[in-house]
Amino acid sequence: MNLTQNQKKHLRGLAHALHPVVMVGQHGFSPAVAKELDIALAAHELVKVSVRVGERDARELVFTELAQHTSSTVIQRIGNIGVYYRPRKDQPRIVLPDAASA
Repeated sequence: MNLTQNQKKHLRGLAHALHPVVMVGQHGFSPAVAKELDIALAAHELVKVSVRVGERDARELVFTELAQHTSSTVIQRIGNIGVYYRPRKDQPRIVLPDAASA
C-alpha cells in the first residue's frame, strides 16, 4: 500500500498513544508472531510492535518480514518499536486524509 507523507504523519499521530500489542522476543521472527500481528491488525488496523532482538540489522529484518507476511505497511520504526498499518477491507475504522490534500 502506498501512503503519502501526510497520511503517514496522520497515522504516526494516532499511534503515539498506543502501547505495543505484539512482542517479538530474542528468538526473532516466527510464523506464530506473524499470525498474532495478523490478528491484531484485523482487529485494530494500527498496531505497535516491540522487537527485542539484539542488533539493529536483525531488528530491521524482523520488521520487514512481519510487514511482508501480514501484507501491512511499516509506518514508523524507532529503536525496537515498529508501527504497522493495514486497513480493513470492509468498514475501515481509520479514515486517512485525502492523498490529494498533501
